[in-house]
Amino acid sequence: MTARELRTGELAERAGVNVQTLRYYERRGLLTAPARRPSGQRRYPEATLDRLRTIKAVQRLGFTLTEIDAKIDHLTQVRQALLAVLDADCDSLTNCSCGLGTPLPVR
Repeated sequence: MTARELRTGELAERAGVNVQTLRYYERRGLLTAPARRPSGQRRYPEATLDRLRTIKAVQRLGFTLTEIDAKIDHLTQVRQALLAVLDADCDSLTNCSCGLGTPLPVR
């Protein structure tokens, strides 16, 4: 295991959550499924720790996981629209003149 990877228990402890919370977040799609060692042991990238801390901070502010999921979905749509505009070499992000016809999703 490299220094940039964390075992399940280590990640949970450093993030202040339990192991079941990690598995729950994986099922909800908030965490990507980690790589596994040949033994089946999960290996999380160290960046997962930042993501967990962000999720917990947002929850402390009163947001629910459903609201987080909705925000992730919205940001994914925005990203896809931006990539389409960039791929089409448009001059404007809000009014693509390249025939895409779909403005960026705004909330």
